[in-house]
Amino acid sequence: MKTPDHDPWGRLLQSRLTEGEGGAPNRFDYGGLKASPEDRAALKAYIASLEAVDPEALSRDEAFAFWVNLYNALTVEVVVEHYPIASIRDIDISPGLFSNGPWGRKLVTVGGRELSLDDIEHGILRPEFGDPRVHYAVNCASVGCPDLAAEPYRGEDLDAMLDEAAGAYVNSPRGARVEGGELTASSIFKWYMKDFGGTEAGVLAELRKYAAPALREKLENIAAVASYDYDWSLNDTAEPENGE
Repeated sequence: MKTPDHDPWGRLLQSRLTEGEGGAPNRFDYGGLKASPEDRAALKAYIASLEAVDPEALSRDEAFAFWVNLYNALTVEVVVEHYPIASIRDIDISPGLFSNGPWGRKLVTVGGRELSLDDIEHGILRPEFGDPRVHYAVNCASVGCPDLAAEPYRGEDLDAMLDEAAGAYVNSPRGARVEGGELTASSIFKWYMKDFGGTEAGVLAELRKYAAPALREKLENIAAVASYDYDWSLNDTAEPENGE
């Protein structure tokens, strides 16, 4: 069985990702990667190597990590191919008259199946694994999104990495913030409320589950989400103040 080697992805993340501080998002150097033939070749080779893997032969955790890493690497590749852009939604390559973004375009073939980013997230990761923490792991190249992880997901560390990602996002202003006694939450919790129990009470339970003490105290008297928001600006190192 061919097992996935995620080290090449790890090296790209190490050289091109800048970690945010104090709840600021991690940012990626798309322009630098685009300007580097070596890095572009490494990214394409990594994705090709994953295409040669049989995910059915992997353990559950290894398969989860495989699909998350593939999703994130493909997202970086499609952004780099169309860079410079202000938002991933500007990449209008999905089929359909009213679609926007790259999510519907078939980008990769795994196990004989042509797959889009939507196929990976909504056809495989969400239904087959049933873990809402997937929303903290897959990255859509946007400031409002949970961070692109600074290292590859790996089966042996999966649970801890998912919990870490959940905590980092929920406790950032992008995930949840309470101002004037009102809660503003990421639109992710609205778009995918089904995965968080199907109700706003489920969303509140999710936030409280991962809230650090300071946020948990603010959430104590919150009975509803006042509003949802999301920043689609590209999580690009070239414009560090963008969307902040």
